[in-house]
Amino acid sequence: MRDLVEIGMGRTARRTYELDDINIVPSRRTRSSKEVSTAWQIDAYRFDIPVLAHPTDALVSPSFAIELGKAGGLGVINGEGLWGRHADVEDKLAELAELAEKEVDPDAAVARLQELHAAPLQPDLLAAAVAQVRDAGVTAAVRVSPQNARALTPELVKAGIDLLVIHGTIISAEHVAQGKSEPLNLKTFISELDVPVIAGGVSDHRTALHLMRTGAAGVIVGYGSTEGATTTREVLGIGVPMATAIADAAAARRDYLDETGGRYVHVIADGDITTSGDFAKSIACGADAAVLGAPLAVAQEAPGGGWFWPSVAAHPSMPRGSVLPVSYGERPSLSQVLSGPSDDPYGSLNFVGGLRRSMAKSGYSDLKEFQKVGLSVRA
Repeated sequence: MRDLVEIGMGRTARRTYELDDINIVPSRRTRSSKEVSTAWQIDAYRFDIPVLAHPTDALVSPSFAIELGKAGGLGVINGEGLWGRHADVEDKLAELAELAEKEVDPDAAVARLQELHAAPLQPDLLAAAVAQVRDAGVTAAVRVSPQNARALTPELVKAGIDLLVIHGTIISAEHVAQGKSEPLNLKTFISELDVPVIAGGVSDHRTALHLMRTGAAGVIVGYGSTEGATTTREVLGIGVPMATAIADAAAARRDYLDETGGRYVHVIADGDITTSGDFAKSIACGADAAVLGAPLAVAQEAPGGGWFWPSVAAHPSMPRGSVLPVSYGERPSLSQVLSGPSDDPYGSLNFVGGLRRSMAKSGYSDLKEFQKVGLSVRA
């Protein structure tokens, strides 16, 4: 039964939980972390680690997607970002980093982001970025917004993408648009594609179940919230309590599995995952994989140069993110961020190692089993 509290006369709200509010509770059994598998598979694509990179130009360039792919994860290129709008993206990113470092106007970098995103999309540039990833032998994934999915997807499929990510702050099974354009019905849209689709974000059981019924191979839970960088709560008043949202989506996955007689849709957590402990708790709540943003942006290979901003920071009329410094000194390699070794006692490095050890300490050998681990709520 849902835990409802009264917030005023005649108005109730559901009590929900963030990842910080819960703890993993080990059972009587432990095992060696060497016996733990962090592999997962979505459609025909298998990954050694349950890590997706947030689709922002600050993090995912074609070269970064290649490096993350070789490490066993998935880098998602922003199909509406700078890689499809400018031929000299590295120069543009260096300009943004320099502007942010000056700190004369904290919002100047966001304003410049908006200007850079006002340039028209050039399909040939985006196709070249996809080709670079595919030629390296790793899975090519590109993100589009629900508003632009119909227009951009044919070009992306032609370019050879393996996975399409339809990603918005909050997404529904049917995007309703006023005016001349027809609403995007995801069920029809996905059924006509030859590539698997990951869609999100969602924050509750009902919406997650509706998205699963569209035929999506994966559902993203959350909106990529990062403390200090994402301002959706301030701008829209919308907040996603990640522990509760992941658990709700995992329940929707079970319901859909029963409803269809065995079709499994992957749940992908996206938000408030800043440490290896958060990462482990997101899987424990029911996620199959997680999207990492700022934690990966500290890596030497990240194109942002020690700066991070979410993809929604460049929205033309209502930006919902800032340009955030994520590194003040020597930046670790992507390999160290993912697999260590770590010299940080607070979990900012060796994310996969932390997950593996948490699984081992709790006695579980793979991700699906770890989703059954006991949880407790902080008093």
